[in-house]
Amino acid sequence: MTNLLILGGTYQARECAQTLLTHGFTVTSSLAGRVAEPRLPAGEVRIGGFGGPTGMAQWLHENRIAAVVDATHPFAERIGPSAVTACGSAGVPLVRLYRPGWQPEAGDRWHWVESLDAAARVTARLADRAFVTTGRQGLGAFTVLTRTWLLIRCVDSPAPPLPPHHRVILSRGPYEVADERALMLRHDIDALVTKDSGGSLTRGKLTAARELGLPVVIVSRPQRPETPSVASTAEAVQWITDHVSGGS
Repeated sequence: MTNLLILGGTYQARECAQTLLTHGFTVTSSLAGRVAEPRLPAGEVRIGGFGGPTGMAQWLHENRIAAVVDATHPFAERIGPSAVTACGSAGVPLVRLYRPGWQPEAGDRWHWVESLDAAARVTARLADRAFVTTGRQGLGAFTVLTRTWLLIRCVDSPAPPLPPHHRVILSRGPYEVADERALMLRHDIDALVTKDSGGSLTRGKLTAARELGLPVVIVSRPQRPETPSVASTAEAVQWITDHVSGGS
């Protein structure tokens, strides 16, 4: 059997694990452990860090990993460089399975920013009541918003510091456009704040904001190291079969 490692935590990672298993590969998915009750993929699962690039390289060697698929979230900034270094050191092929970023459509009022700090500054100018969907980490950047009320949605409860005027709702996607629109209307939202996560599971909020004529503050993706990349599970499977043997 050919052993593969998927750096996961996304729905693309779960889909990829299932598909590679059906092609006869042995798959281990690695999750960061930042979500209390993650959705687990098929196959073997490990949770937690590797101890940096050196620890990951050692793990790859000890587990006879033939190739690695980095299917982590676009904003998982640390794992990408670590995987590149570890795979280079261990001599293991690495491919990045990424989800394309969102593209504005006619009627969108998007404000691109480079960081959560910048998002907070723009939000202060645009909104009295903003809907924040940037995740539970980094919310301290919004503590400077002393006059703006924030509706914060995340999967798990965020840790302080939190903005002075807010309400937290715990929820996990996917989200329908009609539900997102109703949520924004119910809370009198006048701006949406999000990250360019891409994909279809959470795009409904962007459509709802466009229909309501609301501005959207979007944090751009961080730069990732240059890595062979594919945009779909089918392409990932093809890349794996081209670079390793053992699948059917």
